Amino acid sequence: MIEIAAELPEHDPAVEGLLDLAFAGTWRGKTCHALRAGRAPVRGLSLVARTRRKLVGTVRFWHVRFGRSQDGLMLGPLAVDANARAGGLGARLVEEGLAMARKLGHRRVFLVGDAPYYARFGFTAAHTRKLALPGPVDAKRFLGLELVPGAFVGTAGLVQANAA
Repeated sequence: MIEIAAELPEHDPAVEGLLDLAFAGTWRGKTCHALRAGRAPVRGLSLVARTRRKLVGTVRFWHVRFGRSQDGLMLGPLAVDANARAGGLGARLVEEGLAMARKLGHRRVFLVGDAPYYARFGFTAAHTRKLALPGPVDAKRFLGLELVPGAFVGTAGLVQANAA
């Protein structure tokens, strides 16, 4: 049985290990990592999936600011242990995280990821056309989701880390 729960600080080593395995260590060099570096994920919103023996999944959220004044979230990374990928665990993590973000009053989320995978949750590149990241990114993988209709209207500028 797999349990999904809020990520706690004591999960950090296991989450980092899972991310290193899932992304072969390359996740740290990505543009989005610059927005995460030196900060903790949003506690109470970031999630882990565990069996009795080990952590098998993670989805993290980070506070960001769009342009000069619009707050939002960055989703990622999402990772699931290779032995736990059957059954939609990654989708469950994303769905539960987004549901919680809505409940907490967040308005918009962005990520850099596989467009066909994230389209099922409503993510689209149309929401990020007027945004820029602090490094290179494939525009087809730079996706946004409105948790509140119209939340990306008028949103433009550089995405930056936000302590919120």
